[in-house]
Parts: sequence; C-alpha cells; structure tokens
Amino acid sequence: MAPPPPSAAERASIADSAYHDALRRLFSRTGGAWRLGLERVSALLSLLGDPQRRYPVFHVAGTNGKGSTVATLDAMLRGSGLRVGRYTSPHLVDFSERVVVDGVPMPHEAITAWLERWEPELTRLGATFFEATTAMALDWFAVLGVDVAVVEVGLGGRLDATNTVQPLAAAVTQIGFDHLEFLGDTLELIAGEKAGIYKRGAVAVVGEARPEICALLTACAGHAGADRILVTGRDWQVRDVSVGGAGTSFTLVTPEGERRLTTPLIGEFQAHNAAVALAMLRGAGGRWHEIERNAAALLPGVRLAGRFHRAGPWLFDVAHNADGAATVAANLLEVGAPMPVSAVVCVLRDKDWAGILRAVARVASHIVVTMAPTAPVARAWNLDEVTAWAAAEGLPVQREDDFTLALAHARERAATVLVTGSFHTVGDAMERLQVDPLAR
Repeated sequence: MAPPPPSAAERASIADSAYHDALRRLFSRTGGAWRLGLERVSALLSLLGDPQRRYPVFHVAGTNGKGSTVATLDAMLRGSGLRVGRYTSPHLVDFSERVVVDGVPMPHEAITAWLERWEPELTRLGATFFEATTAMALDWFAVLGVDVAVVEVGLGGRLDATNTVQPLAAAVTQIGFDHLEFLGDTLELIAGEKAGIYKRGAVAVVGEARPEICALLTACAGHAGADRILVTGRDWQVRDVSVGGAGTSFTLVTPEGERRLTTPLIGEFQAHNAAVALAMLRGAGGRWHEIERNAAALLPGVRLAGRFHRAGPWLFDVAHNADGAATVAANLLEVGAPMPVSAVVCVLRDKDWAGILRAVARVASHIVVTMAPTAPVARAWNLDEVTAWAAAEGLPVQREDDFTLALAHARERAATVLVTGSFHTVGDAMERLQVDPLAR
C-alpha cells in the first residue's frame, strides 16, 4: 500500500527547509576576501541570455540616499501603471526583500529553484554571494516581464556586480566615507569608484552638493560619454524644506519652473533624494519625463522600509554613521514623537559606534546596547568596550546581551522606542516584533 501523500503543512515544511538550505549555500559564498570585478557576473548573465538587456534600467549609487532614491523611483513608476522590478540590498527580515516586482518579493520557491538550477555554474565560475544574487534578480525581472527595473548598487559602482546593466539614467547620490578598504580613503577616490556607473549614451545625474565632489562626478560623467548630465544646484534646486509628521515638503526649482512637493519620507535630506529621482526621470525624457511631471500625485506612494519606519511606539531607522544617527535624532524631535524616548542600539564594530551613541543620547533618556542575533560574529562590537566608554562619557547606557530582553527593557521605560544601528539590528527587531518591512 502506497504511503499517503504529504499534507499541506508537510509540503510547506519541506519547501521551507529547501529554501533555507539553498540560502545557506548562497551565503557561504560571502566567505573569504571580497572579490570585486565584472568578469564572473558577466559570464553568468551570458549563460542566462543576458536578461538585463530586456528592459530599461535606472541605476543608483552613492553612500547616503541611494535607498530613498530607489524607493522614490519605484513608487513613481509603479504609480504610473508600469510593472517595476526593484533590486536592493541588504534585506531586513527575509532575503526575498532584495528582489521585488510590483511590491511583491520573489517567492521562496522561485529562489530555491533558481539557486538549485544554477548552483553548478555558480561554483564553476566562483561567483560571489552578491554576484549570484544580482544575476538572479536580473533574470527574475526578465522572467516576469517587467517594464522597467530600478537597481541599487551594492558596493562602490565601477566594479559592482550591478554595473553590468546599461541604464537609461544613472545617478550618484551623496558621497561619504564607507568601505575604505575597497573604495579608497578619500572622498575623491570613493566618488571616482561610484562614478563608474556613468555610461556612454545614458543620462548621468549628480546628486552630491559639495562643490569639489560635484565637479569631480560631473567630470567623470563627461569622460564616460554620458548622453546628458544633470547636476544638483545647476539643473535643479531644493528650497524651503519643511519636515513634519506627515513627511517632507519642499520647493523644487527646475528650468520648467517651481513646484511645491511632498514626500512621505522624513528628513530634510529626503527632499534632496526625491529631487535626484525626479532628475533621473526628467533626464530620461519621453514617457519618463511625463511621469516626473506627475510627481505631486505620485510621491505620496513612496515607502522605505527601515528608514524612519514607525509601527506603534516603535521607530526603526538604520544608521551606519554619526551623521545618520544625528539625522534620526533631529527628525524624531522635528515630528514631535512622544516622550520619553528609549533607544535599542547595536552597531558593527567597524563603524563609528561612539559617534552614533553620542547622537542618539541627544534625544534618548535611556539607551540599551545589545547584540543583534544576525550580526556577523567577525564584525560584532565589543560590549565591554562600549559600556566602559559610555560610562566614562556619562551616557545613559544599559547593557543587555539578550536581544529580546533589550527590546522589552527599552519599551518599559519609554513612550517611543528607537531601534537603530545596523540593518541587522533593525531587521532582527522587526522580526521579533512581527513588523512586515514591505507592509504599506
């Protein structure tokens, strides 16, 4: 007698196990030295039939602001009735958040099937985690027949796996110090790497306002043979920014005139990020420019998970550096969040955790430092060092190694709980509190 077929619950369990096994093998490709370059991913995409050539692409690089710019483009394009693929990194709660079409993450079953189908070639080529993930995303967009894709650079630009696309428009947002071991230890060197996404025949958008870096990026775009170059402060200006609980309002000035616009994203810098996205659409011309002209109606649809993301008393905001944390603190005061404020903080040790804690202490009467469960062990901060430093600085810091207890302790003592630091910190908290990053 044949055994009974597996139940729905058993089938789901088997599928879930296969998904996590496939991801485990994929994440194992993050080990060892970081290997930048386009040879492996280009070879992989060639095996896939070069899916990145089957749809137009908007490509975004930068140290700060690229996530907001991507989110704005995605909302504007989707709001216009187009089928849009969005590729971002890292994820907050689930890997599938990285590859999204029309707001729907790539199904677990499709991820499992793709990884199992192409794993032999990934191994033969020596593809890295990010190269494999990028190829999978670009292939999925082709399979689903997107009208357009919005692609975020992972690291740098020139040698990033996403630089295999030939974009309609490429933008570099604000430049800051990050990944110095790969990109260089000056803003000029970092900007030069990020400017590597500018290409012949594509529109180049320069979102960096500091004159010397703006001039460098503009020159790089010219050397690359960009079809048209749009520069902040020259081809558009942002004025009269107003930040409130409902979003950020600003006046956008272009050669076509002035418009008062509002993005739901919180923070003065979000006005500039929105302007970069609009410049990309404007520069691309044709139907893309028509979408940009409808910005007032389309901008309210913008959402960005993990960036001033509110859910009841919880406020989630990724901050990798002191400037980012200071902006979070300023925005929290600007929108009049209920007081008192507690903060749960975990920062990777190669970041400026001292600067981040100082910034958070300006608004939080109680700070719980902890260890995010998914933070890489090799990059975990030293809580002994952190608490000793905080005591010497006189900061209101409590140590709680257990992440779940850290969230509970912070909630007990505040009307608003800020969860900040790394993507791991914010994502782990969202998972614990059952907050869906993609929920609208």
